Amino acid sequence: MTTRQDDDPPVPQLGARAAVAWLDVFRHERLPSWALVRHEMDRADIRDIDAAVANALAPVRDQLPAGGRACVALGSRGIDRIAEVARATVAALRASGLEVFVVPAMGSHGGATADGQAAVLASLGIREDTIGCEIRSSMDTVHIGEVRGVPVFVDRAALTGADVIIPVNRVKPHTDFTGPIESGLLKMIAIGLGKQRGADTFHREGFSTFAELIPAVAEHTLAKVPIPFGLALIENGFARLRRIEAVPAVQMHQRERALLEEADGYLARLPLRTLDILILDQIGKDISGLGMDSNVVGRYYTGPTGRDPLIQRIIVRDLTEATEGNAVGIGMADVVLRRAADRMDVAKTYMNCITAKTPEGARVALTVDTDRDALDAAIACCLKVSADTARIVRLLDTKHLEWFYASEALLPELLETGVCKVERPLAPIGFDAMGRLTDRLPV
Repeated sequence: MTTRQDDDPPVPQLGARAAVAWLDVFRHERLPSWALVRHEMDRADIRDIDAAVANALAPVRDQLPAGGRACVALGSRGIDRIAEVARATVAALRASGLEVFVVPAMGSHGGATADGQAAVLASLGIREDTIGCEIRSSMDTVHIGEVRGVPVFVDRAALTGADVIIPVNRVKPHTDFTGPIESGLLKMIAIGLGKQRGADTFHREGFSTFAELIPAVAEHTLAKVPIPFGLALIENGFARLRRIEAVPAVQMHQRERALLEEADGYLARLPLRTLDILILDQIGKDISGLGMDSNVVGRYYTGPTGRDPLIQRIIVRDLTEATEGNAVGIGMADVVLRRAADRMDVAKTYMNCITAKTPEGARVALTVDTDRDALDAAIACCLKVSADTARIVRLLDTKHLEWFYASEALLPELLETGVCKVERPLAPIGFDAMGRLTDRLPV
């Protein structure tokens, strides 16, 4: 460790005043006006979680051992009303005469510690007092074989403490790879239940292998581990639970392919082909496994995904509270507000990124102090764009796309879709004396 001596040259500081000075050259006097837009999407959702879970379990109750022990495996995603689903599942299994406990099935999340994973569940409202059963959080695993040279692991508490294991997970398009099987029950079985050790060995193979490796590893696990069925959750475009289905193990591969297609059809997306600037008020693990959903922003660390919209620059303003400092995915942004960078928990973010073999996910791009600085810098980094006609959208996050601000140049295209309407007319983009955006998005 070295310390600065009095005769050393001063260390340059890029605080608020310095930032204003060096950004002056990129200041745009005329910015476009924007309007508040409402995006209409599929609204069908589940009103009664208890009834939905009970109805889903009814066809598979005969696969439960009378008087046995059941382990419910739950992940780290911000699934709609997941605590209610967990409680209802526990209650239904108990009504069938089983003793029940819960384990976290989230790979390396929560800093890859037992306490950290229990804390992730607690942040989702899943605690022993809210779901009515014990939570056994441990990073211990059992090695149950190999598939294509990849070691396969399963949570020891689940494997040794239960007669049946019931994974509960949302089926949806993944953010890091594409294939007939992406996020869902099979991924939780293949990776989530393997804890950090299993996730690490799996990710060493690279995301390009996941489409084939997940089903292969899950098939191996299903042959060796007592998993009679799983509960698949589907959300609508408003990120609200639309359907709950119990999928028997023998049908899981085939059925999950169909559920993925269904979920992809409901996924909320911006009805636009191209954008100059996308402003995200927040990113976080509760929003997407990647912080921001690559299926929404059309971008991955390696570049465009081929999905619309094609975006020149992305601004990230903050992290969600629920992500608890895990800033994975911040590396997809081009400009970052300092408050977002300062809230990064290095241990949680690095653990997640290293395990996933994507260190680029933790890289922090241009970091500025104010929203005005961020917008000026992002526009200056665009190609063939005039500030006053820039195509700009501001979202709360990639999970909530009902309300957003859109600049004037985008309105004709949005209105032509028939699913968007202007709820608040065009007005100048507002900033306060500190350079912070003053316009608010409905929650």
